[in-house]
Amino acid sequence: MEYEIFKDELKNKAEKLQIALNSEQLEQFYKYMQLLLEWNEKMNLTAITEPNDIILKHFIDSLTILNYIDNGKNVLDIGTGAGFPGIPLKIVKTDAEFTLLDSLNKRITFLNTVINNLNLEKITAVHGRAEEFVNQKNTREYYDFVVSRAVARLNVLLEYMLPFTKVGGRCICMKAFDIEEEINEAKSALQILGGEIEKIDEILLPESDIKRKIVIIKKVKNTPTKYPRKAGTPAKEPIL
Repeated sequence: MEYEIFKDELKNKAEKLQIALNSEQLEQFYKYMQLLLEWNEKMNLTAITEPNDIILKHFIDSLTILNYIDNGKNVLDIGTGAGFPGIPLKIVKTDAEFTLLDSLNKRITFLNTVINNLNLEKITAVHGRAEEFVNQKNTREYYDFVVSRAVARLNVLLEYMLPFTKVGGRCICMKAFDIEEEINEAKSALQILGGEIEKIDEILLPESDIKRKIVIIKKVKNTPTKYPRKAGTPAKEPIL
């Protein structure tokens, strides 16, 4: 896709979310797409490879949570994969501090290439699992916002996210539209891990019939230090 067409597509869709992208940001998104497609030929980063789909299903989808994140805060993106939603958010939310966490080192190499090519600042890509990274310095109950997109069912996801979230902070979970069952099975996890659902917003991606739910969880008390359990346990034996 030529840059001028890309620019118009992304800019117009972003405006429908009340997000104004400047020329530098539009160029950064275009470079990001080029790198994503280039690297995707040698490693599995995404099944979405059509430029219009990348714009809508990766870039715009990631930006749907932009206005939930306050300026100048610390943000952790758990299971970031090819950088979603963290890098699109960082391109626009320049004054927030971002950490991108992923368990596959090859993806971290890609993310560092994107960070360097886009000249992004206040952003770090980290290789590790949530269950182990939480034991590093300045990680446990450190972040103002912890975000995730399409990582796990909610009761599993909360065991990854809430231990990193400071009391008074927020977890922002980007989910598919039908999540009633997940919400019900996450009640025990919320109570045990110190979170409560603040609100659930419905999102329709611009110029599409794609619906999403955004689950905002407020951290109301400290998470017991036994959580998260050792690597692999939250997924195998979720809190019920």
